[in-house]
Amino acid sequence: MTPSDSNNASSGTSADNVKTEVFASNEDLKSVAIRLRRHIVTMIAKADSGHPGGSLSAVEIATALFWKVLRHKPSDPQWKNRDRFILSKGHAAPLLYSVLAECGYFPMSELSTLRQIDSRLQGHADRTATPGVEMSSGSLGQGLSFAIGVALAGRLNAQNYRVYALLSDGECDEGQVWEAAMAAAQFKVDNLTAIVDNNGLQLSGRNRDIMSLEPLNEKWAAFGWHVTDVDGHDLTQLLDALEKAKKVRGQPAVIIAHTVKGKGVSFMENNVDFHGKAPDAEQLETALKELA
Repeated sequence: MTPSDSNNASSGTSADNVKTEVFASNEDLKSVAIRLRRHIVTMIAKADSGHPGGSLSAVEIATALFWKVLRHKPSDPQWKNRDRFILSKGHAAPLLYSVLAECGYFPMSELSTLRQIDSRLQGHADRTATPGVEMSSGSLGQGLSFAIGVALAGRLNAQNYRVYALLSDGECDEGQVWEAAMAAAQFKVDNLTAIVDNNGLQLSGRNRDIMSLEPLNEKWAAFGWHVTDVDGHDLTQLLDALEKAKKVRGQPAVIIAHTVKGKGVSFMENNVDFHGKAPDAEQLETALKELA
């Protein structure tokens, strides 16, 4: 079974599956996370452009989702019963591409084409070009609204898929996020789980200095959401929170995942300079040694 097909409703092995591993333990998932981080820094360095900080901070979140939680089929990206993953923090596209390649949606070799002309892997994901991408991204703050629409469509069509939206903490400065939060509670969108990658930094500094979000948990609760607070690098906490979110009824669920921007690479951790700066050749070598 693939790591994804092991979670789908029609379980079993398909002839066009590209992976044979079954990821049963957190140690397996930690190995996946290391691979994803290596992909991220390597592809951004080759492109000499991209956003390493916020891609690295959300690695465990994406690993937990794609290898243990989501029902999805790399062999059939448009499988109608798949769970939907919406990347609202679209600048973290290198993370999504690394995940999709590791799962088998497209060849691993394509990761080296990040941000090149005519590549399927542009700086922001394009759902019309890249298998496995559910939403074309660009301006921040729109993903939660999109996710609500997808979740409501599932309800109207009597489908039982779930929708997961990954937001950055910085984009929670956007008013549209809170309009969407109100709507999700109003319409009791309980097949939706939002995850906030709460790494404390945005483009030009710390959130608390630019536009403080605190008390973030209380804000989401006041908007009618079921709130869970976790260490966003602890796979056990993440998986437990995601499982509990599935059982919430009558309201949407949000997981506030406390993370470290640039996690895993010492000189990128909590360093706002690497929000949107590629490592040079020497820095890449150092990063890959640390991620060995």
